[in-house]
Formats: sequence, structure tokens, C-alpha cells
Amino acid sequence: MKKIISVVGARPNFMKVAPIHKAFQKLVTRHSSLVTHKICHTGQHYDDKMSKIFFDELEMPKPDFYLGVGSGSHAEQTARVIIEFEKILLSEKPDLVIVVGDVNSTIACALTAVKLGIKVAHVEAGLRSFDRTMPEEINRILTDSISDYLFVTEKSGLENLKREGVSEDKMFFTGNVMIDSIVNFLSKVENSKILENLFLLPFNFLLVTLHRPSNVDSEKNLKNIINLLNSLSKKIKIIFPVHPRTRKNLESFGLLETLNSNIILTEPLGYIDFIALVKNSSLVLTDSGGIQEETTYLGVPCVTLRATTERPVTVDIGTNYLVGEDTHAAEKVCRDILANQFKKGQIPEFWDGHAAERIANILLNDQR
Repeated sequence: MKKIISVVGARPNFMKVAPIHKAFQKLVTRHSSLVTHKICHTGQHYDDKMSKIFFDELEMPKPDFYLGVGSGSHAEQTARVIIEFEKILLSEKPDLVIVVGDVNSTIACALTAVKLGIKVAHVEAGLRSFDRTMPEEINRILTDSISDYLFVTEKSGLENLKREGVSEDKMFFTGNVMIDSIVNFLSKVENSKILENLFLLPFNFLLVTLHRPSNVDSEKNLKNIINLLNSLSKKIKIIFPVHPRTRKNLESFGLLETLNSNIILTEPLGYIDFIALVKNSSLVLTDSGGIQEETTYLGVPCVTLRATTERPVTVDIGTNYLVGEDTHAAEKVCRDILANQFKKGQIPEFWDGHAAERIANILLNDQR
């Protein structure tokens, strides 16, 4: 029997580990001696209320281990995870650790496992923005370089890893586990009451998410974005679930009181309600990575306020527009979309709801 520990650190990780856990559970139902799968929550996102909502909605069991590392600088957070996760590994002695995405917990837990001689699988491997000012980019590159299994979501990931000299026997093009979560919970999404609660009509509002330091930590950039939202809000209602970091800066820069009344601020939302908003929005304006993928799968236009993306397939064949930090360019694209001038997009290969099953089968059948 293989013992596997999957790591979640920040909320986007939950949507990636949930389908993997479900895939392992299916295999255990059929072959009870195959695998023991446990979940470690590092507590990098430490909002207990939001973490509980995500675990409950995604039908994940209570984590087997909770490290409670909380916030801090990148160095402090990474160091705390390494110290606490090492204790878990020494006690549990797993055969494999699965890390997902690109947060500090990803590299910290991968590094800890590798130094103890434990194999590591990285889900979402090979994604590159080629912007090393982003901490996530450093986490991706380092995690890929020390992992034994690299599970890739899109073909650009394979090309990036080959260019970096990674051995091809480590690479597996399995598709996107984020899409597995959407497929698994679409019926729950259909039953969400969030539109009623916010008095919204389908396809009659714009959804905004912002959290990247380059956008929200700069007073000038954040002010330009608020001016953009105020201008767009004259045409369409805007729903803005506000990330804690973004709210703090809106307050400190005195920008909250400058928002038009047609911009509705909410607290961060659970997964089901948020995907319901994405699915029913006219367009999404974001700087998130995962939302670029979710909008492409759901066929919703997405305008990304970043100069680069590590998910180029969403631009190449999906519904995503990469506009950089130029809010004037962003406004033009948004207005074109609202005038029904936008690309329809296609769903990328293997974004079919079965990525986690492919990953589980590879991990349990590979004899290395």
C-alpha cells in the first residue's frame, strides 16, 4: 500500500486537491489495499471561516494535519512550513508528497520531502509567466526542478519543461484538476442563490477580482483600476468580492469612498457562489491565474490586468484577453465585450473533468 500526503496551503489549492482526493477514494473503494491518502493544510491562508467553507463545499474531509503557519514574510512563512512539515513527514513516513500550484507551501513542502528522500509530485507543473518578479514564478521553477512527477495542465507546460532540460519520463500531460472541480460541482453551482441574494440578473453584471501586489499595493495603479471600474459601472453593475489585502489598501489609500454606487463590494465568497457568479457574468476582470482557466472552460470573456500569464492557452484558444496594466486598453476590450464583440474560445485538451483520475492512476501504477 502506498501512503500519500497531499498539501494545501492557500484556498486555490483546495480546488486542485479535492478531485485528487476523490479519485483516490474511488480507487480505494475498488481496491482497499492500494493507497492511504492524507491531507495536510499548512494554514498559509489562515481564515478559518473561509477554509471551512471551501472544505465543506468541495466535500473534502477535515485535514489530517493542520500546521497553522499563518502570515509573515515569504521567508518566515516558508521557514515555518518547512519546520512543521518535516515533523509530519518524520512521523508519517509517506511514500509520496503531492504539492499543487505555486504558493509558498508548494515549494516549502516539496523541498522538505525531497531532503528526506521522499518522492514529490507537482500538479500544475511547467506553467511559466517568465516574470521573476512574481514570487509564484520562483516557486514554480524550483518545485519543478526537484519533483519526481510533473503533471502538466496545458502543452505550453511540456514545452517549458523540455526547454529547461527536464527528463521527459517525469512529465505527464494529464489536464487540469481545477476543471475537475467545476465539472464535479456544476449541479451545486446551478443551485446557488448568490444571484438572488445580490439582486442580479444573469449576464447583466461584471465580476472583478484583484489581489496581485503589482495592482493593489501601488496607490497609482490601484487608483487607475478604480477609475476604470467607475467608468465601466456607468454601463453595467459591477460585483467586487474584495480580497483582504485589496480592502486594506483601498482603505489606506482613501479609495473606498470614491467608488460609484453601481459597484457592489462583498466579502470573499465560497467556491460554489463564486463559480456561480463567474458562470453568469457578462465578463470577468481579474489578475488571478486560476480564474483565467475557469472562465475559459465556462466560455465567459475574461480580461486579465497583467503583463504576462503562465496560462497562455487561455489567451491562444480560450476566452482570455491579456491587457497588461494599461487600464485604457482594458476599458476598450471590456466595452467591446459588453457590445458582444468577443472571441468565443475553445476548451483546451484534457480539460474534461478526468485529470485527477489520470494522476491517481499514474501514481499508483508507476513502479519507479
